[in-house]
Amino acid sequence: MHRSSSRRAFTLIELIAVVVILAVLSGIAIPTYFDYSARAQTAAVQGALGGVRTGIASFYANAATNGNPLYPTLQQLTEQGTVMQEPLPPNPYNGLNNVIAATQAEADARTTSATAAGWRYFVNNAATPPVAVFYANSTEATRVNDAAGAAINANDL
Repeated sequence: MHRSSSRRAFTLIELIAVVVILAVLSGIAIPTYFDYSARAQTAAVQGALGGVRTGIASFYANAATNGNPLYPTLQQLTEQGTVMQEPLPPNPYNGLNNVIAATQAEADARTTSATAAGWRYFVNNAATPPVAVFYANSTEATRVNDAAGAAINANDL
């Protein structure tokens, strides 16, 4: 019996080939992952906005049924169990779930605030008809595009 003294190992060429293949795969996978992450943030902010806006609309509908059509005040909106049965969801772009007031001009322009807040809310029950605007306190670009193909910011959703 003749024993071979040569060792079995990877050659430098084989190792380089594996590194190149991994680099190509990561070059494809990493951008895709970041795109999925950005799409998830966009979907989360849209879902949060939809849920809160539905709660505000339900509050208004219930108040109108009782003969006093009013939107909830900021205090009512943020008080758990009045408008929302669960705590307000955090804004996916900044992780905050608190709400701060906006003026009419700020709400019309969807202006964000430097104050640390997840959401902005404007309500004017003295207007005819009453007005309420709830939006994200973030100017991060979302994966939603306008008619020209440009990304819409979170505060404009």
